[in-house]
Amino acid sequence: MKPPLFDYHEPRTVEDAVAALAPAGRDCSVLAGGQSLLPLLNLRRVRPNVVVDINRVAGLDGIRITADAVRIGTLARLRTLERDTSLREALPILPATAVLVAYPQIRTRSTLGGSLCHADPAAELPALAVALDARLHLRSALGTRIVDAGTFFRPASATSRGPGELLTEVEFARHPGFRFCFEEVTRGGGFPLVGLCFGVATDGDGVVTAARLAGAGVADRPLRLRAAEQALIARRLPDDLGDVLDAVSAELTPPSNLHGTTAYRRGLMRTLLRRATARLATGRIK
Repeated sequence: MKPPLFDYHEPRTVEDAVAALAPAGRDCSVLAGGQSLLPLLNLRRVRPNVVVDINRVAGLDGIRITADAVRIGTLARLRTLERDTSLREALPILPATAVLVAYPQIRTRSTLGGSLCHADPAAELPALAVALDARLHLRSALGTRIVDAGTFFRPASATSRGPGELLTEVEFARHPGFRFCFEEVTRGGGFPLVGLCFGVATDGDGVVTAARLAGAGVADRPLRLRAAEQALIARRLPDDLGDVLDAVSAELTPPSNLHGTTAYRRGLMRTLLRRATARLATGRIK
């Protein structure tokens, strides 16, 4: 199929992009990598009156690393994130998660902001953002506001991004003392059936002092697994996981579809938790 008719804007500055978005409101779509938007347009599942192509906007693809945070522009390509040596040092879970997304050809075009704004509840990067308490910087004609990842994602691939707002930057805290990994079960390069971002901090005896877990593909949005986090505290891993696995099962009611039932996805999450703790025990997470 062919996309519906729309007005096309190709701004060169953030100010011009925001100005193009403002009058269209909710009838506007932002084009970044296009890996999600273009198929939706061609299938006519979205019918915007205006498309704003931000690919030529200068300054939206930068990576800035400070002592406390990593700040990444919305246009940063996933292929760049997976290869950036400074990111591997400052926040290794980010490139380690980016490389899991689809195929190299797709990651070459896909952007960080595009993945977060598409907000598929099974996608890897939204779950990572929730686990790390990322802060999303949104710009509109009214000014700038910052939204926590935990409140940015809403049911059914919706977000709290308002009419006329442009995601310009994502800020990830570095979480010193934590070690993270991302485990998933996929269907041949597509979105994972179930994914788990797993992070823990331990004391000198290997006992968990803090934990950050988020699931993908287990709810109508990326989900922070707070009951499992609490169950992990004061445990030496990978031993004695019974209560932790029960906590994961109790707080999840995954969707059921042709790819897997609720019970199957719940069982996959228990398996991923075991895998993640085994990686921790063998020193294969950073």
